Amino acid sequence: MTDAHGSTGSTGSTGSTANIESDVEDFAQSIADSVSSFLLALREIAREADGGRAISLLLLEISQVSLAGARLGIQRDFEPRAEYQPDVGPEADVDDLRIRLAEMLGDVDTYGLVFDPYVPELTESQISDDITAIATDLENGLRHFRSGNVAEALWWWQFSYVSSWGNLAGAVLNALLSVVAHDRLDVDNDAELDQIEAAEAVLDSPTG
Repeated sequence: MTDAHGSTGSTGSTGSTANIESDVEDFAQSIADSVSSFLLALREIAREADGGRAISLLLLEISQVSLAGARLGIQRDFEPRAEYQPDVGPEADVDDLRIRLAEMLGDVDTYGLVFDPYVPELTESQISDDITAIATDLENGLRHFRSGNVAEALWWWQFSYVSSWGNLAGAVLNALLSVVAHDRLDVDNDAELDQIEAAEAVLDSPTG
């Protein structure tokens, strides 16, 4: 009887551990799918979309990847398996992506960024730079995931979301929404006319 009870308890514990590991792997796969979709869409937008369509598509893609980030942010802290992350090769080259996005966005590429709303220091930033910084962070985690380093991938995605790309995504999302709002809403403030005209020019004119 004692051996049977002990065996049952051991099996239950092992099964519970296996279920937890399976849940983590399923969660990691879900995040990896979101990241892969975002990176693929980003390159398609940069390659195929005109200025106006790009604004709408970027607004959609940043919103979707921000949801993946929020899902990471509410999880318990993930821990890497080792003190130093394993080498998964060089970062992806995003220079062409950044340049293409900058050309496409034109005058609305530069915007005012407040990285920490509780320490409201306004700085000048570029949507194209910030989107490629987000892509770099996400792609780094994806390389870990595809190399079988699930724990490292989740740790990196979560850490970089909280420390960097989550804030950038929120700021870029706000900037893109502002472009759309200026294009669609009637604004009578003369001081904003130049910004509105720049937004309308990007939304109305293809850039090739």
